[in-house]
Amino acid sequence: MSEFKNFINGEFVASASGKTFANRNPVDDSLIGMVHEAGQAEVDAAVQAAKDAMQGPWGKMTQAERISLLNKVADRINERFEEFLDAECKDTGKPRSIASHIDIPRGAANFKAFSETLANHPTEGFMLDTPDGKGAMNVGHRVPKGVIAVISPWNLPLLLMTWKVGPALACGNAVVVKPSEETPATATLLGEVMNECGIPAGVYNVVHGFGPDSAGAFLTANKDVDAITFTGETRTGEIIMQSAALGLRDISMECGGKNPGIVFADCDIEKAVEGTMRSAFVNCGQVCLGTERVYVERPIFEQFLARMKEEVAKLKLGRPEDSEANFGPLVSQEHKEKVLSYYRLAVEEGATVEIGGGVPDMGAELNGGAWVEPTIWTGLADDARVIKEEVFGPCCHIRPFDSEEEVIHQANDTDYGLCAAIWTENSSRAIRVAQQMEAGLVWVNSWFLRDLRTSFGGAKQSGIGREGGVHSLEFYTEQKNICIKL
Repeated sequence: MSEFKNFINGEFVASASGKTFANRNPVDDSLIGMVHEAGQAEVDAAVQAAKDAMQGPWGKMTQAERISLLNKVADRINERFEEFLDAECKDTGKPRSIASHIDIPRGAANFKAFSETLANHPTEGFMLDTPDGKGAMNVGHRVPKGVIAVISPWNLPLLLMTWKVGPALACGNAVVVKPSEETPATATLLGEVMNECGIPAGVYNVVHGFGPDSAGAFLTANKDVDAITFTGETRTGEIIMQSAALGLRDISMECGGKNPGIVFADCDIEKAVEGTMRSAFVNCGQVCLGTERVYVERPIFEQFLARMKEEVAKLKLGRPEDSEANFGPLVSQEHKEKVLSYYRLAVEEGATVEIGGGVPDMGAELNGGAWVEPTIWTGLADDARVIKEEVFGPCCHIRPFDSEEEVIHQANDTDYGLCAAIWTENSSRAIRVAQQMEAGLVWVNSWFLRDLRTSFGGAKQSGIGREGGVHSLEFYTEQKNICIKL
């Protein structure tokens, strides 16, 4: 059994109140370890440590020196790859085959990718004519924003945390990370790496706990936090936004999604099936960019549905260490109950369960885990709750459509606007439909294909702001203009 302490000012710190909570393995509900819940005192100490770090050696480093240190962090994560992989798989239950190709390597790569991108982005400069004829020169200058609160989710714990921490540190900020209470391990382990690589104390801090009346609320309310970046549920984002309004702190939020996939009859059907399968079922459907609503043009509807059912039937459920497994449990018992409540609701609302819809028999050793069946529905009305609300589980609803105009309306008929996927071999149609999607990201004949230089974020209730490439530079720095009279 492990112990997960808060990481504050370069040291691992127990909760002063003695409050701890259990971290359980979703595979079999076994106890991984106890997590020290940060109280007001620990959160305030972490924020103060980050604030002090900005005035210390970290704040005086050159950009080249910071980049060198962050590259060491990336290299050290890869050197300790198996430790990070083991920690991530125990927390989430996901197959090692997936985490070893996505979570850990991409989590490490975020430090190098953002360091290189931000190091090479210019500011602006203008010459200004003045009445005396001598002119003035305006020079853009970027400075770190300060102390950044990073509130990260449980579905891709290391990857989505470093997606924020990487650019924040590359820009010269200090961070206080509040990882999900469900997945505390890799954020904690990263504290050891920061010390090993010579990152000054206070630059990277971790506080564990929950939201209301716990670490999350204490962190977002702290007046010395200069900006807040969050990935998670829309309702939690609204609460954080209210807190950030006090002091006019900047926010960047990536929230919920109810993402559509549109499959036209002229698509490469095997390509569309493969991509839609990944978008609906990878990581047990626990991906903010996942596809829960699939619209298929009527001439190929029956064929597409049959192929999807064939592929779902092939999914191999199993322990993370099972090399043949490509489908794990949900992250927790609580989330399992939420997803199963939607499985029941779908039937109540008139869905036809094409495959799945319940709890698999995993055998005596694993039946206590957070397992659910991958599920496909048909037959739901467009205003059904299961069509309107984010499930965040391994499920999708597939329905036919007859015209481009009709499917554009159906795809956009949601409060969310995170992403969409379009499957067609007609390039004109692809561009035409993509331009009309009310979403922050639109993929054509692909899914989850990410260039870290491009913008990432959602429309409507899926978020505020953009990160990625120079868009991260905009959020994690303040730009000032220096006007020099000649």
